[in-house]
Amino acid sequence: MRFLNLEGRGDPVPQHSSPRGMDRGRRIGIALGAALYRLHVRGRDRVPATGPLVMVANHTNFMDGPVLFGAFPRRLSFLVKAEAVTGPLGWLLKHVGQYALVRDKPDRIPLLASLAQLQAGGAIGVFPEGTRGQGDVATVFAGAGWLAARSGATIVPVAVRGVSRPSGVRRRFRPRVEVLVGQPFAVEQGASRTAVAAATDGIREHLAALVRTLDEDLAAGSVDRRH
Repeated sequence: MRFLNLEGRGDPVPQHSSPRGMDRGRRIGIALGAALYRLHVRGRDRVPATGPLVMVANHTNFMDGPVLFGAFPRRLSFLVKAEAVTGPLGWLLKHVGQYALVRDKPDRIPLLASLAQLQAGGAIGVFPEGTRGQGDVATVFAGAGWLAARSGATIVPVAVRGVSRPSGVRRRFRPRVEVLVGQPFAVEQGASRTAVAAATDGIREHLAALVRTLDEDLAAGSVDRRH
């Protein structure tokens, strides 16, 4: 049972958290995912068990983070918008290993701390669209590309659908949520603007393609819905 036997227990954690704190948070994510959704994850076996890793996912709803935090087989430290990391919720997010990032200006402190975590062999989660929307990855910001290019970390794209309620649809009880983990890929390592731009473009292309694949699977009814 994953709730008791979490993977990724060798992953390093941020200085402001602890292994126990992060694993407690992951169990909260697992419990929330099971209570609120009928969660179906494909491709978890594609995630490298060790080594520096940047997980990038599309973003449509606040609950995308908790769902992926619990579902992912590594200790993930997400870059979370600073506006959310305030009050009791902010304390909890920091306690379970998340970073507060100011989106509208260069914010090097959390980025450098995330880079150090990657260089130690850890896993960082980023919603590269920067804000919630349609989740089709039309544009991305450079933070994920900067981390990937500077660290040389493996990148794992993840597509999520079903957390956000479609327009015009009534309130749903435990809606079906589909998570598709894509094939890991690498970008050229480097610190130049050219390297970061190339990494950012690669992330956008891989993640957008994965979201299209999931959307096509759902439209064609080829996703197994028996679970």
